Amino acid sequence: MTKPGKRILILSASAGNGHVIAAHALEKAFKGMPEVAEVRSIDALKYTNRLFQNFYSKLYTQLVAKAPTFLGWWYKTSDEPWKTDKMRLMLDRLNTAPLIKLITAFDADITVCTHFLPAELISYLIAEKKLQARLSIVVTDLDFHAMWLSRAFHRYFVALEETKVHLMKLGLPGDRITVSGIPIDTTFRCHSTEEQRAIRIGLGLDPALPVLLVSAGALGASPAEIILEELFDLKVPVQIVLLSGKNMILKQELEELGAQVPSPTIHVKVVGYTTEVSRYMAAATLLIGKPGGLTISEAMACGLPMVIISPIPGQEERNSDQLLEKGMAIKCNDFTTLSYKVEKLLEDPVRLESMRAKALSLAHPDAAQVIARTLIEETRRPQPAVELDTTPLA
Repeated sequence: MTKPGKRILILSASAGNGHVIAAHALEKAFKGMPEVAEVRSIDALKYTNRLFQNFYSKLYTQLVAKAPTFLGWWYKTSDEPWKTDKMRLMLDRLNTAPLIKLITAFDADITVCTHFLPAELISYLIAEKKLQARLSIVVTDLDFHAMWLSRAFHRYFVALEETKVHLMKLGLPGDRITVSGIPIDTTFRCHSTEEQRAIRIGLGLDPALPVLLVSAGALGASPAEIILEELFDLKVPVQIVLLSGKNMILKQELEELGAQVPSPTIHVKVVGYTTEVSRYMAAATLLIGKPGGLTISEAMACGLPMVIISPIPGQEERNSDQLLEKGMAIKCNDFTTLSYKVEKLLEDPVRLESMRAKALSLAHPDAAQVIARTLIEETRRPQPAVELDTTPLA
């Protein structure tokens, strides 16, 4: 028999890795609550047809690699409230019948979406009186794109107060928007100097040398080889740790390149796919990589300043703007100046500590727990769904 309590359905989409990671963090938070009877976390794309899956996941990856300029144009063009929602809903309903069947059959008390695709479908079911569940939407970037808008919902969770202000200007009631941060695993947190030293030793690193952590992403999609070659020009002693993700070809190429390091004061370590990213972030002095929503949230929780490289046009450029404005990152527009900018930063411990403090001030390490508690508490005082005017803006 299922124990009494709330039934939670968490829906993500594997278009990029961040949405799924956020869903896992929420699943872990809900499972630790006595009021919860059952939690199910699913990748919505697995309940669609193969063509639709490829459209959402593989096409996006290909555009990032081969046509980023087009991707940026599309992001800006489509960022107009209610401009394309009817067309997208029609397309989604044609390709997601198994997903809709699963959602209605599970009959959740609370549904939480970390991607706009399932949110759009659940919103439609609620508006059509085909589903009684409460819908909450967790935005997984710092800024907000119009595709995250849903006609009917109960609550939005966003990363910044600025984003809440933006949504209120679009007509969403402020009492239904929570500034929670983006949900991440609880292993990402700030450590003392002594703890960091112990973590570095445990990872086989020199506790006395700065650690430059280069993230190639879970899928290994990054200009990591160019970054490593440029970092060879550093004149200060450093350790470079490269996370190559699941891309085994990239891992081998980085290992071969790392073996050719021209300076005895530069040490290179290549790490393939790992579940210990939080420990490497805890060990790091700087994070060099792309500003994805989950990556930057994890870095902020660790108090880890960033060097932004090659942000994807659209959401990552928006994330980049926020980090630069708030003083927790620098940006390298040309690889040729990477070693220069990193070296200047490492030689300025006061600025580095200021960036670290600013990262921590922006952090929401307990975002997943805040979201879970908020939603459970709201079930004790039921509220109807908000239904928005979906007339496109003139």
